[in-house]
Amino acid sequence: MWIRKYILLLWLILTAITVSAQTLAEARKLYADGNFADAKPAFEKLVKATPNNANYNLWYGVCALRTGDAAEAFPYLQTAVKRKVQDSQLFFAEACNNLYLYEEAVNTLDTYIADLKKRRKTSAEAEALLAKSRNGLRMIRGVEQVMIIDSVVVDKAAFASYYRISKDAGRLLTTREFFGREDDGNALFMTELEDRLYYSQVLPNDSTQSLMVAHKQNGQWAAPSVLPDNINETGSNSAYPFVMPDGITLYFASDGEQSFGGYDIFVTRHDTEDDTYFTPENIGMPFNSPYNDYMYVIDEFNNLGWFASDRFQPEGKVCIYVFIPNETKSVYSFENTNQEQLANLAKIHAIKDTWSNQTEVRDAQRRLAAVNEAPGTAVPQHEFEFVINDGRTYYQLADFSSAQAREAFNRYRQIEQTYQATADRLEQLRNQYATANAAAKNSMRSSIQQEELKEKQLYEQLSQAAKEVRRLENRK
Repeated sequence: MWIRKYILLLWLILTAITVSAQTLAEARKLYADGNFADAKPAFEKLVKATPNNANYNLWYGVCALRTGDAAEAFPYLQTAVKRKVQDSQLFFAEACNNLYLYEEAVNTLDTYIADLKKRRKTSAEAEALLAKSRNGLRMIRGVEQVMIIDSVVVDKAAFASYYRISKDAGRLLTTREFFGREDDGNALFMTELEDRLYYSQVLPNDSTQSLMVAHKQNGQWAAPSVLPDNINETGSNSAYPFVMPDGITLYFASDGEQSFGGYDIFVTRHDTEDDTYFTPENIGMPFNSPYNDYMYVIDEFNNLGWFASDRFQPEGKVCIYVFIPNETKSVYSFENTNQEQLANLAKIHAIKDTWSNQTEVRDAQRRLAAVNEAPGTAVPQHEFEFVINDGRTYYQLADFSSAQAREAFNRYRQIEQTYQATADRLEQLRNQYATANAAAKNSMRSSIQQEELKEKQLYEQLSQAAKEVRRLENRK
């Protein structure tokens, strides 16, 4: 009897080993062929069953990385690096880049490249990734403070239709729409005067996209010309153009050495004196990322901006972000901002984290709602919205006829900003309180109570200030 049980147990063990071997062999074949999504489940089972196996860590980490989950890949690739699995440093550095851990990526690649050179192995791929990592490290030190008011995930093939810019800003089309031909539907921009076209196309004897411009002459479109080399040689491909109404400022996307992941957004300006363009500059974070970022558009007449990105998106989808353009660039302090928080701001982890002025955000969202309802029209620009009485609402300081009321309104706005900042801080404390442990809650109660009292006092001051503004303006 015991012999039968022994034979049965041995058979089960051998079967399990055979199945495991078949699964591993199949998974490795899928991996070698680049079918990472299909190989991933098998490697996941293997690495969880044998977590100390260095190769399983590498293979599963690469599968997770290649299927868009750098955060999942990170600890497994880190283990592979620690176990000195050959070439694991390259994949680990790529995961670091995708997670905005640029300093760790640079350090890893420096060591890896030195080792490759010592072994007389080619380091071209690692050198290219190191250049992107250094670009990322430089840009994370200058993340622009920009308020992003909305985002929507759409099909990439139809993304241009979600840009609701006014006619005064120009027209955003596709080459398929404009030329009526079957091509890849590249983005095409027509200036507000409808006298110039900017678009990209593949030139004869070339395989990459180049930016073109065509001028209207005597009511007809002349033959297009290629924009200068310092634009089209920014990367292998240059595309997604937009020109500001000044006719000088050109935004476009390129995938060259100065980008740190796929397409990045660049800006250049036309020197009208000698008909050249200045050297393009990468506009930095949060607009650019380790993924593809493109089609940066500014509608000055509605004071709204758009750009598209496939960061953290599935295949075929892009996220369109709407933001408030800055008159002058201001960046977050690299030294005084928590590094995790800075990375979240750079990657646009949550658009509400960017809302430094609730009043401006609400005004911008109102403008966006208006252009969504009536696309192609400019919304009158309002500095604010303040009800004077049942028959009058003011939108700018020039509306006030009383100098005293105007001064009182400026005091009102100062109180409003302080009140809003206090309300935002109180909301943040309440959110932290909701997830804190018992000890932390005890220490936080006093701070919350103080902020609640301050908010109440400021609200009363705000109400009184509003009444004073109305009294002074209505008595004239």
